Amino acid sequence: MDAAQALADLTEISSQIEGAVLAEADGKVLASTFSQGVRGEEVARAAAELVRAAEGTRPQDAVGLAQIQAATPSGSVFVVRDDARFIAAITAPQPTVGLVFYDLKTCLRLAADGAAEHTAHRARAKKAENGSSTARKSTKKGSDA
Repeated sequence: MDAAQALADLTEISSQIEGAVLAEADGKVLASTFSQGVRGEEVARAAAELVRAAEGTRPQDAVGLAQIQAATPSGSVFVVRDDARFIAAITAPQPTVGLVFYDLKTCLRLAADGAAEHTAHRARAKKAENGSSTARKSTKKGSDA
């Protein structure tokens, strides 16, 4: 499943999520539910900064941060990440935290599976293309040639 479809499914099943963005680890937006592209970029940038700040508070020998939630009176921000990408979402106040994290992890996994499938498909296509370009082509010699 591609990133956009994973986010569409997320917002369909999770009514608590008001907006979400899926980005690469460096903050490059892969997909966003925000109608304005710049808003998705802002949320991705803020989420990346939040993760960096949280990472700075942990002991150096601790395992890397996997998820974080920041709650304010007006709503919450959630971030879940893996090695290659992260998903950030905003919710209304007092969300069901465990459910939101579950939904975000599922979305991130589906997007990762889709990216891996896409990469494998491209590799197969390239291999097939290279195989056909190196194959000998036979030419028919005849009287009308």
